[in-house]
Amino acid sequence: MANEQDEVAADLEATLLTSAAQQAISPNDELHVLNDAVPQMPSYVTKDLSSIGVCIPCIIRLSGIERHHYSFSLSVPIVGSDKKAIDDDIDRNICCLCLGILQFSYIDDKGNFVKCKGVDDLAVSISEMVKKEGHQIDSFSLEVSIPSIILENEKLVWLYLKRKYGSEHWFQGKPPPISLSAKDALKICITKPLETLLDCKSSSSGLRIRLTYSHPKASNSNGSSNKRHQDSCKMRKIAGNDETLDISKFSANSVADNCFNPSQEVELSRCFEFPQEKINEPCHLALICYRTSIYLIGRYIKYSRNVSQTRWVIGDERMGEASVEEILGNNILPLCRGDSYKFHAAGREDLDVRMLGSGRPFLVEIQNARLLPSEMIVNEIESKINGSKNKLIGVRNLKVVGSEGWAFVQEGEAEKQKQYAALVWTSRPLEDDDLLSISSLKDLKILQRTPIRVLHRRSPLEREKIIHWMRIEKVAESSQYYLLHLCTQAGTYIKEFVHGDLGRTHPSMGSILSCRAEILQLDVTDIKMDGHLAE
Repeated sequence: MANEQDEVAADLEATLLTSAAQQAISPNDELHVLNDAVPQMPSYVTKDLSSIGVCIPCIIRLSGIERHHYSFSLSVPIVGSDKKAIDDDIDRNICCLCLGILQFSYIDDKGNFVKCKGVDDLAVSISEMVKKEGHQIDSFSLEVSIPSIILENEKLVWLYLKRKYGSEHWFQGKPPPISLSAKDALKICITKPLETLLDCKSSSSGLRIRLTYSHPKASNSNGSSNKRHQDSCKMRKIAGNDETLDISKFSANSVADNCFNPSQEVELSRCFEFPQEKINEPCHLALICYRTSIYLIGRYIKYSRNVSQTRWVIGDERMGEASVEEILGNNILPLCRGDSYKFHAAGREDLDVRMLGSGRPFLVEIQNARLLPSEMIVNEIESKINGSKNKLIGVRNLKVVGSEGWAFVQEGEAEKQKQYAALVWTSRPLEDDDLLSISSLKDLKILQRTPIRVLHRRSPLEREKIIHWMRIEKVAESSQYYLLHLCTQAGTYIKEFVHGDLGRTHPSMGSILSCRAEILQLDVTDIKMDGHLAE
């Protein structure tokens, strides 16, 4: 029964406000409508608030209305909502509490003053911006950011009401300061029209519509507007207490925090009169629409020994004919219609090292994608890369995942094993006993100091790594060339393990065989991982 009464009251409130919004109404008529809508607040209080520049939506919020009752018309009437006020830039009648946000007035990105006739007008402007961006829209999430000074204003106006009407029955037990924030009130107003215009529902979507309100007064909240109050109230003793209150040290947030301290609210209400000055300019509104990053994972195979993993330029000279990063990104980005991309891989190989076998796991992050790639589009991307004439790289197991794919690719290198095949030259022919001694070594621990070839860009550290197993295969018609197959802990420097790096890696193939060993070519043949990218 109580719920039915609440619904009837909310419907009545919506009807009253809607009827007022559909015609040009005078301030007196507005107050009449308002008194019917919020009977819990005396008419002289609503008139008082209106006289100091508080708009009707904010008066409704000040009445202590609950969120589910704030379902008034999306064409909510605003103070000065008649045609003359809308057309007249001089008489803007900006609310001193919400700074025009709930009046749907704002300064746009070109510096023009905009005063919408209602929430529908604002919703149309937002929907046009979203559609202009060209996003695929299946749902959206509405984000609103407002200046902190509005919170300060809300708490100061509560002090104003408490000081003036605190002894009256209607004010007794009223929780400070306002149960419904300006941000939430705007969301309630604008969500339904946006759902209608965009033909989808509001939810926790990856497509974000963000309204960012800012106001010049917010940056000066500690400055000249409060200075004259601070000069007269800078050092005061709190009544009944020897503690000294230094108002000059209060910021907007500290005022808001301290206004509910019974020992300080009296002094604060005297020093920070509300309203402090007439508001002549509404908030500046920045509208943006963006999609949170989407992620595609897969494995790439690199067939060329002249392709770097990421774009590599030294001075003005490009190293290698292409990069895995650019080939993948330039094929994925256009089909997702994103702004940019970031490439991440589970480890890396040198420019002259091929990545064979099942491939190296990678992730491409597409920022602000306007099109969510379907399975068909993903297959098209994979086919396009694999069908390239120059056949520099290939890709497999390409799929769209959530952000957990990024976390997986970034997991510790030590948790993976890698397998290699290396073409090795030795200074002497190897005997069968040499081959057996190598293959008998299991989980061999080696110490590697940072290699000389990367010492200019890596910290000079000593790392312990594990060679899990090795085997040597003879190359036909050669006595000093061999194929070395080995499985190592991720992060092992294979080239240095073979030749010893002037003793910086120990033991090495050369020291184990008691001869000189050089590596001529190297391929990564497998990367052992679990999870999304496992075989």
